[in-house]
Amino acid sequence: MFTTQCSRTLLRSWLRSQKRLAPSTTTLGLRNYATEVSIGPATSVAQSLSRASTLYKTYKPVTPSIRHLRRPLNPHLWEGRPLRELTVALRKKGGRNNTGRITIRHRGGGHRRRIRLVDFSRNESGPHDVVRIEYDPNRSAHIALIKNRNPNVEGLKKWSYILATEGLRAGDVVESFKQGIPDGLVPGYTDSKQERVKAATKTVNTDGIVETSSASLALGVLRSLTIKPGNVVPLRLIPPGTIINSVALKPEGRGILVRSAGSFGQVVSHEEGGKYTHVKLQSGEVRKVLQDCCATVGKVSNPLWKNRNLGKAGRSRWLGRRPKVRGMAMNRFVGPSMLLFTAAHRRPLQMRSPSWWWAW
Repeated sequence: MFTTQCSRTLLRSWLRSQKRLAPSTTTLGLRNYATEVSIGPATSVAQSLSRASTLYKTYKPVTPSIRHLRRPLNPHLWEGRPLRELTVALRKKGGRNNTGRITIRHRGGGHRRRIRLVDFSRNESGPHDVVRIEYDPNRSAHIALIKNRNPNVEGLKKWSYILATEGLRAGDVVESFKQGIPDGLVPGYTDSKQERVKAATKTVNTDGIVETSSASLALGVLRSLTIKPGNVVPLRLIPPGTIINSVALKPEGRGILVRSAGSFGQVVSHEEGGKYTHVKLQSGEVRKVLQDCCATVGKVSNPLWKNRNLGKAGRSRWLGRRPKVRGMAMNRFVGPSMLLFTAAHRRPLQMRSPSWWWAW
């Protein structure tokens, strides 16, 4: 019995030593009980899925203030200062009017800011190069610094800030077609109402096949050249179903609607022979907008802004927001209406005695 156990022990130790000296089973092509899985290059789908777990920056909770702090990751943002010539100092009032009385509550304090002069009109035509994407403390969306390629333009017209669309990065090219489609951009196309009607009409031959006119082909080539994120295009040239932002309400006006982070509108339809385009807004409202009005193609940048968490009350004070106190929690003589809040006013609604509407 003892001899058998010793032989087994010796055999086991000898096998272990041979296993250390022998080459790995993967090089010999042998199958083991735990086969090693070769990790190949990550595909684009795998990269997008791995990004889902690192959308936000969180911190180790070494202090209570950063336990719930969560910030969206934006590694593409410019870390330097903005262009000084395109900024103006922000003078704060603390929610007070010209007589010094508080007209807007819960405002005051906050960090120093400079207003970025964002160009919502986009009147300058021609290609513009995106230099960088910047953070703007005065809005939820990001802004992009663009440079005009026209060598004849000088001064502040050469540089401008625009509202950045989702996916816009440094090195991209954006263009504004607010002044119309330049001649020669698409051979055989003229921006007129008659050409648009020809492109919309369908002709059927004797065999029952729908023929494609030259006007519709030219319109398709035009849309492929102009419908790009960041371009400003009149609504009459945007196909239905396109995602847009910074919608203007006047043909020569600036973008007013759909400008907050992550928001977008959608072109629903164009009125045949009419002058309006139906645009679905973020609230679900479908608004009629003049077809000569312009909009920016794409979705507004920074869509993860709504899921941020400040983490502490002091960070809200840095943004210029003062505490909000409920009127019921105030002293009886300093409430919003200086009412005498008694136990009768704290009872449920169905138990209250009749009183004036401001005494509720």
